[in-house]
Amino acid sequence: MATIGFWLSPLSWWNDAFVNIPLALAFAWLVSFFYKPAFTASVILGYWLTNVLGLVLLHKGTRKIISEKPAVDWRRELLQDAIVSLIYTGVIVILIKSGLLKPLAGYLANQ
Repeated sequence: MATIGFWLSPLSWWNDAFVNIPLALAFAWLVSFFYKPAFTASVILGYWLTNVLGLVLLHKGTRKIISEKPAVDWRRELLQDAIVSLIYTGVIVILIKSGLLKPLAGYLANQ
């Protein structure tokens, strides 16, 4: 559980390009299949949901592994995680606006 949480969480910044963004894109494709104008909002929502799910799974998994956690500056870590997530959200919006990310039907229509 902790490993999956780490992979989904914003603590592993490098995984966004390989895990969170593809999952968010798949989520947005599913949503935009039913309501095309919701694509951009769905990608962003899906991205944030994967990060939140990752943090929850990581927290629950580590609580099972370790009974006590040393004191950490959790506010600083939370701020750093939020900044990284906002940067990736900006990248997602730029990729959508540039046409690199689009609803699945948009890829199929070009062929």
